[in-house]
Parts: sequence; structure tokens; C-alpha cells
Amino acid sequence: MAKVDDSDKPSGDSPSSVEQYLVKDPERFALNMARMIEQAGKAASAWAEPREKGELRDTVAEPMADMVKTFSKLTEYWLSDPQRALEAQTRLFSGYLDVWSKSIQRMGGDEVDDAVKPDRADKRFLDPEWGRNAFFDFLKQAYLVTARWAGDLVDHADGLDEHTRHKAGFYVKQVANAISPSNFILTNPELFRETVASNGENLVRGMKMFAEDISAGKGDLKLRQADYSSFEIGKNIAMTPGKVVGRSDVAEIIQYTPTTDKVLKRPLLICPPWINKFYILDLNPQKSFIRWAVEQGHTVFVISWINPDQRHGLKNWEAYIREGLQYGLDTVEQATGEREVNAIGYCVGGTLLAAALALLAQEGDHRIQSVTFFTTQVDFTYAGDLKVFVDEDQIKALEGAMKDKGYLDGTKMATAFNMLRSGDLIWPYVINNYMRGKEPTPFDLLYWNADSTRMAAANHSFYLRNCYLENNLSQGRMELAGRTISLADVTIPVYNLAAREDHIAPARSVFLGCQYFGGDVDYVVGGSGHIAGVVNPPATGKYQFWSNGKPVGDFDDWLKGAVETSGSWWPHWQSWIEAKDDTLVAARKPGISGRVLEDAPGSYVKVRV
Repeated sequence: MAKVDDSDKPSGDSPSSVEQYLVKDPERFALNMARMIEQAGKAASAWAEPREKGELRDTVAEPMADMVKTFSKLTEYWLSDPQRALEAQTRLFSGYLDVWSKSIQRMGGDEVDDAVKPDRADKRFLDPEWGRNAFFDFLKQAYLVTARWAGDLVDHADGLDEHTRHKAGFYVKQVANAISPSNFILTNPELFRETVASNGENLVRGMKMFAEDISAGKGDLKLRQADYSSFEIGKNIAMTPGKVVGRSDVAEIIQYTPTTDKVLKRPLLICPPWINKFYILDLNPQKSFIRWAVEQGHTVFVISWINPDQRHGLKNWEAYIREGLQYGLDTVEQATGEREVNAIGYCVGGTLLAAALALLAQEGDHRIQSVTFFTTQVDFTYAGDLKVFVDEDQIKALEGAMKDKGYLDGTKMATAFNMLRSGDLIWPYVINNYMRGKEPTPFDLLYWNADSTRMAAANHSFYLRNCYLENNLSQGRMELAGRTISLADVTIPVYNLAAREDHIAPARSVFLGCQYFGGDVDYVVGGSGHIAGVVNPPATGKYQFWSNGKPVGDFDDWLKGAVETSGSWWPHWQSWIEAKDDTLVAARKPGISGRVLEDAPGSYVKVRV
């Protein structure tokens, strides 16, 4: 629905506009409210049962305590100076007064501008009634005034340290998104109308879905973002033909079937993140980077990480390097006879790969001859909103939670990632699922997003402490296998891809990390974000990328001077790879001496939490 200009707003509510908010069948409405309460009881039971059995311990108090502590510091700054507190209150009341006076003027028939307007990208207030109906219009503007005032309190709190300011801004945004009038039946005109029109049947369906999602989460809400029943791994997702040719305690190694008669002499080993599953690079034939790479003549090997359980609690970064990356290199050599390999690391898989390269350089293992990083951070100075969750107190609490099980539940990490974009990944689905009672549509990307993985305790603790908390990797302080490693020892060619709108590995953060490598680095910025900026097939003709030689100087200056190219960065990368070594050999059939373990995508990727 399009936004309505102020001139379209009538001076008051017409009878027809009031009529749409009146219940037509009170008896049926009351019956549906009873049915909704019945479903609410099932939801409560699904929530309570695992807690009564001792199967689930609530951890809500820990993040809530951190939020309260952060807000206390913010409040202390504003209340410590009476004049400052008075000015803050005056700004808020002035905003409310402006909204009130303009609402009165509009009800009197005057044409006046809104006191405050939503951002252009804000999709919450598109329904015409947000502007046409005086009640909803007032709610919208009062909310926007309050939310922006709260954000200003954080921005202008000069006495806060940067970490506290970052956390305060993040928490303010979460609270603001949560209390939006668009999230509640009585304050959202669309939801109000739908509830009245269906006599509350939408709420019955929604509460039923709510109960089902708590049961699916075994006592926690597992918010469904797509119709997951439409997908099956290996059938219509992760479909590229290949074989599992190796398996360790932490990884399966997949070798993909060639589609060309000749292939590049150097095989390609891909190290995906263990925080998500590898098939983000193989969603379907049209989007698959893996399939495309095979078609370009690469002999592609992919590490498929285990979805860890209590057996893997002590598997740390060195274990993931030895039993994942190095095991992958050994498997590639056994399958192809080649010692020289091109490697790719994605997100935290790239961070692990960078650390491994520094370690292997000291140990004299030089099999990887070129490395490509997809949205990978090696320096965490500008690491974005995920830093909100990382300080000594929060890490200690997390380590305590992981101690008994040996792992972090996958839903915890998924929730953290969803909170980074709660306005897109949480509240629209809460509204659609539980208030409208509508089933979400099939979407392969959101199926992957919901296919959570657990975090092995030792591995996750090492990552949070050494990267986010202490920034040891870029500063030459990280210790692995009894050695202190340095990225300066990584002297092979580096292709470092960032994404301009990435909220997980910000482009500025990736840019800064380039300076720590000891060899040549080609820095490229793709359009869009952490996923779409990477998974951008040439055939779609979407987005663009920026390239400009060496990543030196200021990031903003580099970007201003960069060359913009329409479409996918994939062909640009392929040219970079071929410039390093374009020697061709006969295509290789998957397997080690003819032996394979099973068909791709293997078993590890199919383990769900």
C-alpha cells in the first residue's frame, strides 16, 4: 500500500472508517477468543514442561541484566546534571506538544505537515490509516518522537565509554522495535481490521502456530521465518553432484563432480563458517557458487562441519585447524595428487583460515598458494553490532552456560544474528505468524537461516575471546599450537571480498584487516550485505562491485576512488584466480583411489538442532 499525502487526510473519522473497526458477529468473536485462550494454554504448557523436568534453564535474566546495567549508566549520565536532565525532558515534551498541536489543527480541517515522518525504508507504517485516522496517526508520530529522542540520548551521552555507548544504542533500537505500535492488535490498523473482519480467527491460527513453535523449540520460541516443509537437503537444496571423500571428528570433505573435460591444475578448497551450514554456497542450481565454480573448471572441495554435541566440547581452534582445514588439505592431495591449492574462507571460516595460514607458514606447510576471503574479519576494531554481546561478564556467563553441555545451543546464536536486524528478521514474522495467523512462504535462504548449528564450547570461547574481545589475531598475540602467530607471515596473494551493507563483517572492518597480511591484497567491495553480497550469480545481473587496487589509506577515500562495475564480482574473481595459475589438466573423478564414503551433501550437514 502506498503512503498517503497529508492533503489526503480528512479532518476526522468518517462513519465508514469507524465501521471497519467494529465487531460484526460478537458471538463468533467470543467463541474464537475462547479458542485462542485454549491454544494459549497449550503454548504455556509447551513452555513450562521442559522447565519443570529440569531440561531447560532460563537464561533470559543474563542479557536482561546487562541491558539494565547499560541503561543505568546511560540514565546516570543524564540525571547527574539537573540542567542536562531538564533539557532532555524538555526536548521530549516539546516533541509531544508538536505532535499534539498538529493533530488538533488537522482535526480542525487545517492541512499541516506531520511533526515527524518515518524513514523512507521503514515499512511498518505504509497502510493509509496510519495517516488518515487521527488515532493511529497520533500513535505513530508519538512513537517516532519517543524512539528518536531515546536514540539521541545515547548519541549525546558524552560521558559513556564507546563499548557502553554501542550497547546502549543497540538495546535502545531493540526496545524501540519491540514497542512499535505496529506490533500490537489494538494499535495497528491493519491488524485491527483483519481481526474484526475474521472475528478473531486470525488470532486462533496465530496462537496455534505460537504453541507449535514453542514445542519445536523445546520450550524456547523457535520463530519460523519460512515454510520449511518445502525443502529437503540433497533433494531441492544443496543439490550439486559430488561425493564425500573424507570424514574426521569435526568435518566431512566433499569433492564435487566435474562438468568440464579440463580443470584448473590447482584444486579449490572452501572453508565455510561453522556458525552456519555450508550450503549457503549451494542453495539451488541458479544461486550456487559451488556449482558455478565447478562449471568454471575448478576441482571443488568443501569442508562440511559437524553440528557438534557434548562429545565435541573440548574441540578448540587448533582441533578445527588440524581436523578440518589441514585434514581437508591432506584429502585434496590424496584425491588429486596436488600439493598446490587455492583456498576460500567465508566469514568465521575465513577468520579460522587466516589464523591457520599464519600457523602453517611457521610450520613450513605452504600448500595453499592463494587465498580468498568472503566477508571475513581478521581485525575486530569495527566489528559491528555483534560486539554488543562480547565483554568479560557476558563471555563468562556464556562459558558457564556451555560448561555442562559442552556446546552452545544453535538457537541462541540464531537469535543473536536475528537481533542484528530485528526489524526485518523478528517482528515482521511475529506479526505475520502470530497475529495474522498466516503461514510464511517457502524461501530457501530463510530455510538455511533457520537451520541452526551448535557451537563447541572450547572453539566458541576461543573465538570470542581472541577475536571480538581481545583482537589478538591482527595484533600478533594469538597463540595456537604453542606458537604466537602473525598475519604478517601470510605472504601468498589475497583476494579480500567485503559487502557494502554487511552488518556482521562491516566493509570498513574488512578493509582495516587487509593491512596486516604480509603479501599482496586485492580488496573488493560487493553490493548488498553479508549473504546477497557474496551469493550474487552473474546470470541475475544484480548489484555491483567496487575495485581499486591496494587497500591503503582511509576506507571512505578508497571507496570514493573505486571503480564501480555492474553485476556480479564472480567473473572478476575467476580472472584473478586464473592470473595466478591457469594451467589445465584432465578432469578428476571424485574419490581417493576410487573410494568414496557417500553422495554429497553428506551426513554432517543433515544433523538438525
